Amino acid sequence: MAILPICITGEPALHTIAKPVEEFDDVLRTLVEDMVETMHAAPGVGLAAPQIGLGLRLFVYSWEEDGVLREGTAVNPKLWITPTEVREPSDDDAEGCLSIPGERAPLVRASEAVLEAFDEHGEPFRVEAKGWFARILQHEYDHLNGVLYADRLAQVHQKKINKVIKQEHWGKPGISWLPGVDNLED
Repeated sequence: MAILPICITGEPALHTIAKPVEEFDDVLRTLVEDMVETMHAAPGVGLAAPQIGLGLRLFVYSWEEDGVLREGTAVNPKLWITPTEVREPSDDDAEGCLSIPGERAPLVRASEAVLEAFDEHGEPFRVEAKGWFARILQHEYDHLNGVLYADRLAQVHQKKINKVIKQEHWGKPGISWLPGVDNLED
């Protein structure tokens, strides 16, 4: 297994709709192992293939709540969500992204989601999620459609994130960070 570099906003794969995975083979399973190791090293609760520069419809997730660990691999997923509540976001809605390291901003998301996908062996599964787990699935699914959480922010929060992107000289191809080596999350 290997820890992979995580692309920072501006990398084309992060802003492009990903293509379906066509082969469920050892190459895919090795990629999933590397993605899981990278996600944990970051540390994060999800990681999508576009975040490591691959335009594939694939993400991994790991979330523990109330002593229950929900982790898995979603290949070629479909996601259904409940209507998003219309309200002002609060600090409880603060979300971050490994592709915009160190930044967080409030974003209202749907409170429930249903994920249907295949695991890395090609076995279909269905997951029902609520609360933060539903948020994680929506966030990772967005990556597969070329959408970063910052793209969904209210203008005042988007402006703040864009200022950081400009100050850090991000927003262009070829910039990444390596968990365990680069200390960008502080």
